[in-house]
Amino acid sequence: MSHGPVMLDLQGTELLPEEREMLAHPAAGGVILFARNYTAPRQLYRLVAEIHELRSPALLVAVDQEGGRVQRFRDRLTRLPPAAWYGRSGVGREQALHDAREGGWLMAAELRALGVDFSFAPVLDVDRGVSSVIGDRAFGTAPEQVAELALAWAHGAREAGMASVGKHFPGHGAVAADSHEELPVDARDFEDLWLADLVPFRRLIDNGLELRGLCGLLLGGVLRDGDGLIALHGYVVDDLHGAAALHVDHALGRYIRLIRITAVLGV
Repeated sequence: MSHGPVMLDLQGTELLPEEREMLAHPAAGGVILFARNYTAPRQLYRLVAEIHELRSPALLVAVDQEGGRVQRFRDRLTRLPPAAWYGRSGVGREQALHDAREGGWLMAAELRALGVDFSFAPVLDVDRGVSSVIGDRAFGTAPEQVAELALAWAHGAREAGMASVGKHFPGHGAVAADSHEELPVDARDFEDLWLADLVPFRRLIDNGLELRGLCGLLLGGVLRDGDGLIALHGYVVDDLHGAAALHVDHALGRYIRLIRITAVLGV
């Protein structure tokens, strides 16, 4: 059975019979874990192994382990700094890049040792002081700074054997609304986005970024054929919430938090 397009979450630290049944559904492609699914490294290792043994090829297991306020697994693992720490003032460029690479490697090495396939990171948004959802989750306030540090972080993760997910395409830093709760609107034109918020995404895509994470964001007058919008080749991850999840097969609809992974040939 091949991977389906949907990632599901679990209720607790062990697989329930109904969850085993749900993960056997052809639409299932993986599992996203949260803090409620973790008590200790040994417990997580057993849970991930159990998930992987359910099917062949194995379901993918992922987590949000960015660092800072978005780190689901904490106890007995390294407390990772937020992305903004790498771009902090008073640190030279070479040291910042070294720290970012080491941070990406450390995050990935710990998770891979426990069997987790990937983390939804790095954040490629540019912090414009507008979005409290982003804030110190961003590597910096300038597109080039974010691009450089995020690329170094992704290289470190790749060295530890983990793919990266650049999020939240096409950029969440310039809108105040939380895309998990409502639909933000970015009224800027394509040229402004291309020269600013899309710079980190372009840089990492050019350097082999494996996955792109979408956010629900309305772009005024941008998504038109021929405008030069980036064609997304490979895998795209889209975070679905609430009513949007109910468009999935009825058997899966009762899972409110779903992640859709879609192979996109071009947009």
